[in-house]
Amino acid sequence: MILGRSERGKPPVEPVTLKILVAGGFGVGKTTLVGAVSEIRPLRTEELLTEAGRPVDDTSGVEAKNTTTVAMDFGRITLREDLVLYLFGTPGQERFWFMWDELSEGALGAVVLVDTRRLEDCFAAIDYFERRSIPFLVGVNCFEGAARYPVGDIRQALDLDDHVPLLMCDARDRESVKEVLVGVVQHAMAQAAQHRQTVTT
Repeated sequence: MILGRSERGKPPVEPVTLKILVAGGFGVGKTTLVGAVSEIRPLRTEELLTEAGRPVDDTSGVEAKNTTTVAMDFGRITLREDLVLYLFGTPGQERFWFMWDELSEGALGAVVLVDTRRLEDCFAAIDYFERRSIPFLVGVNCFEGAARYPVGDIRQALDLDDHVPLLMCDARDRESVKEVLVGVVQHAMAQAAQHRQTVTT
């Protein structure tokens, strides 16, 4: 007897795969964020910080940090049966920024991770995505011991456009990071829909 589709169950779903970048300054928690949610063992390209790099690697505020990402972090998370995100963490130091153009190719959107103790470190990432019209969300990584500021004050300090989402998060916490990633996808899709509407009118 040949089983009907209803008896065999639903046909397998072919998931949509989306690419999301995780950017921000040196030591802001990008590698931690990718590792917190990835359902596969994250690919990391970290190297030990050396004395030779001390003049160019500003570790003030993150003195305990002893490694740095030199190419990218990579992870994967299934948000729904039909939606998979590939996460690419960008290197934070200026001398590795040449990697950003390649990593951003085909990206739906980005998370710019921020540490309120070193806000100026994220300006380059915000500028990068604004110039290339890549939708992004700002995630404020709430480090222990860091002062807490109202969202409006942080938005003003970063000079963010009103349409750019800003969320408080904990890069170590899976559920907190998932909220940020869902926010990026929703924001990017809303931007795409708005763009399509502008083009057709």
